Amino acid sequence: MYLFLFAVAGAVSIASTILAVTRLNASHALVYLIVSLLAVAAVFFLLGAPFAAALEIVIYAGAIVVLFLFVVMMLNLGQGSVERERRWLRPGMWIGPSILSGALFITLFVVIYQETGTEFMSKAVGPGEVGERMFSAYILAVELAGILLLAALVGAYHLGRRYMTDRREEN
Repeated sequence: MYLFLFAVAGAVSIASTILAVTRLNASHALVYLIVSLLAVAAVFFLLGAPFAAALEIVIYAGAIVVLFLFVVMMLNLGQGSVERERRWLRPGMWIGPSILSGALFITLFVVIYQETGTEFMSKAVGPGEVGERMFSAYILAVELAGILLLAALVGAYHLGRRYMTDRREEN
């Protein structure tokens, strides 16, 4: 049973990631990215790493997506973007993410209400073990990821500032 649920969560993750990459509108891609990150969290949970699943939801589906939204709002592409947002809110756009999210919800519902004890969840990884690994064996990767995120934030700020300065000079 858990193997089937693992396959469903993996398929949802792959499908929503492909859809996120192929969307032309950044808002549409963001919706699919959220579904993809939630599916990866479900895979972590099914593999017996509930702490990693929680980190996936809080850090990636929460913080990184909010950062992405912040950059999109900061770049504010003018009146044309308002018209595109109205088209984005039409109900037909939500069919794909709703189907993928529904499959993911059913998967998580079955996992939560099933009996415990499976071959997947044989050993749970706790926060102490994750912290010990992150700040001993993988300290360089953690520091590089932090520097990369900081550089992306500073770059987005400068792009938005330059765009707003150019718009003011036009008026």
